[in-house]
Amino acid sequence: MRARLIGAVALVAAVVLWSSFALTVRGIGSSSLTSIDVAFLRFAAPVVILAPWLPRTVRALRGERISVLLMLAIGGLPHFLLSALGGRLTSAALIGLLIPGTVPLFVAVILYLRWRERISPRRLIALAAITTGIAATAMQTTSTATTAGIGILLTAGCTWAVYTIGLRQTGLGLTGVVLAVCTPATITAALLAASATMPSHLMTGTAGISDVLLFTGFQGIGTGLLSTLCYAYAVRALGSNLAATAGAISPVLTALIAIPLFDEPITPGVSAALTLIVTGVTVFNIAPRHRENGSKRPLPAGRALDRTRSKMNGMPPTGAASTTEVA
Repeated sequence: MRARLIGAVALVAAVVLWSSFALTVRGIGSSSLTSIDVAFLRFAAPVVILAPWLPRTVRALRGERISVLLMLAIGGLPHFLLSALGGRLTSAALIGLLIPGTVPLFVAVILYLRWRERISPRRLIALAAITTGIAATAMQTTSTATTAGIGILLTAGCTWAVYTIGLRQTGLGLTGVVLAVCTPATITAALLAASATMPSHLMTGTAGISDVLLFTGFQGIGTGLLSTLCYAYAVRALGSNLAATAGAISPVLTALIAIPLFDEPITPGVSAALTLIVTGVTVFNIAPRHRENGSKRPLPAGRALDRTRSKMNGMPPTGAASTTEVA
């Protein structure tokens, strides 16, 4: 009972931290930092904290396939910059809804197209609900910028799906994945800022100290590390289905907090999209998987995948609303 209670607290903390990702991404435009500044803080903090494990991770990378490392890297800086750009054009509610909410759809499509992994009827219904929610979101927009932002957020969801599939194939442990994602992202963000390829207020010295501390805390430490550890513990204490299903609460929490924080009302269209996508994600997580006997694909749900998930503690490391088929 004590472990389950602590697991419940950890799960609540993870959900709150996932919401903080969407909210802080939305808040970049009103801060003294640029997107590349926040990206640097987001990825540098975990690298600094986990630096003692870096030599061991470098050794482990020698046995990892380049294709898997590229899939993991897509979940780093590319995913973050797409999320930031989409957030600037839309709202916190849509960031929190579309990115994690569409990952099951993209994962299912990619697995089917690449490895012909069949989808159970209940999961098909769940994916239909998610697709309808996306359509409801698109139909309510009249602004060209918002429509473009929705497309960018969907692309961010797709990059997270690619990253999620990479998690199924990697043999790296929890700290190894975090460092494999964050180290190249930190170096690339620093180069983009130092070369003025992307504007940086950190480089010009005009960034506010309070903003630096805020984004380092919420993005770097909160999303990058604490949400990972909290979710990993919750999965072990409560089980993956309960933990993943509770993750569907994150978009609702994000939308509610965005009302007073950014003066973003929940419109009927957003409400409909929330209902459809959250329901779809929940059903997707609790529905059984169905795959064709004898199908060949890397690390199918079996002993190989179980070993990987055991190493990963069942956790997608950078804090998405998880299905571990998602984040």
